[in-house]
Amino acid sequence: MQRSVPMRTLLPWAFLPYIAMSLVHVAALALQSDIAPPTKLWLMPLLAVPVIVSLRLRPVLAIGLLLAAIVFSWLGDGAGALFPAGPELPLMLLFFGLAHIAYIVVFIRVLSVRRMPWWALVYAAWWIAMIITLGPHTGALLPAVAAYGVVLGGTAAFAARCHPLIATGGVFFLLSDTVLAFRLFLADVMPHWTSPLVMLTYTLGQGLIVAGALVALRKRSAR
Repeated sequence: MQRSVPMRTLLPWAFLPYIAMSLVHVAALALQSDIAPPTKLWLMPLLAVPVIVSLRLRPVLAIGLLLAAIVFSWLGDGAGALFPAGPELPLMLLFFGLAHIAYIVVFIRVLSVRRMPWWALVYAAWWIAMIITLGPHTGALLPAVAAYGVVLGGTAAFAARCHPLIATGGVFFLLSDTVLAFRLFLADVMPHWTSPLVMLTYTLGQGLIVAGALVALRKRSAR
């Protein structure tokens, strides 16, 4: 019990830099400011802070998978800047796909507390609707987009088996990538305000997933 007290005190404060940077980044996008690209690259390192200060939590597998998901997400966020010679969109799909797989594994192996709810079938319907709507516009990327949709929907579905914060985070992550997909493949019909919307829902999704995971792990450690 003594070990859990400082963690409970520190954890909310550990999220403040991430929250502040998220607000700055979303505002920069809305204002079309030059600081939007560099602030984006600070998001995932700052989200790693509350995980790092929780390293004593068990099981180690969960902490390692959370950090892996954050690292892969950072690589996805910075695919264009970090790999200027590579194809940006395929790299984004690859890195975020790996991040989603890490989340799915930690949800299944460690964080699940209930059966899959019946309403999670909506995520299968979402995948079918996205393929029907966007598939004709994806060209040679259709297999990669379809595969990414499976792991994205899987993250949201398996998140529904976990703490409510995680389940809510999965919904926001799905919403973010849905809007992003329309911006990528149907750019002509998407207004500018959907750009900050992508990152607002993305930062909410990632933050809620990590916060929910750490809350759940702290409860396990306190038993």
